[in-house]
Amino acid sequence: MISTRVVEVAWESDGCGRVGAATPSGTRVGPGGGSLRNHGGTGGTANQTLSESEIVEAALRVVREDGVEKLSMRRLSRELGVSPMAPYYYVADKRELLDLVASAALTGVRTPPPESGPWQQRLRDLVDQIDEKLRKHPGLGDVLIEQMLGKQLDLIAAVMEILFDAGFNDRNVLAAYATIHTYLFGRSRVNPRDRSAPADVTLPDSVARATKYIADLRGKYSYDFGMDVLVAGLEAQLVRQPKADVR
Repeated sequence: MISTRVVEVAWESDGCGRVGAATPSGTRVGPGGGSLRNHGGTGGTANQTLSESEIVEAALRVVREDGVEKLSMRRLSRELGVSPMAPYYYVADKRELLDLVASAALTGVRTPPPESGPWQQRLRDLVDQIDEKLRKHPGLGDVLIEQMLGKQLDLIAAVMEILFDAGFNDRNVLAAYATIHTYLFGRSRVNPRDRSAPADVTLPDSVARATKYIADLRGKYSYDFGMDVLVAGLEAQLVRQPKADVR
């Protein structure tokens, strides 16, 4: 759970290139969460009032505006208007920051209850919500994959429960989930931001006719088309599944 408490941050070096923040007891809390003793150094300090939620929101703004590749601890400190060391009170490094950002980015995804509709509708509802998060935070797909696989298995479980409810057997639930996962997170890899063809390239007629709609690849039309194909394919596979395997 992301903390919203506000703290007074006072930074100093511990003599080993690490920094920490003062706690009320005078011990120092290092970036990794361990305590560092206050050695009473004479180095300068910078008092910053920050909360973890402010840090995460600032990081999300950077991701939305510039993409995840531009997110760094230094860029984050500029966005917050604080010293470069201030964010380290909460996060040890960019990897930990990305974990927090991914967790926050997935916040609000709800699992449709069984009574809300047929499995096709519930599956589409859930996948649509995850896709919305991906669209809102460009470039965050790889981080979200790690978050879902490592720390937020509830989203994977929610998709699989819908597939089990539909009647897929154990093996096909995994295959179906993998197909959905590939579509969700693979689309960004075949939809580069720069979609313009080199000026000196003559496209074959069939390619030229189709690629005049290339802007659709990042829009609702292409997404809906793919989801309709995916759900229809799952329905067809369910019919082909041996009756003895139906749950």
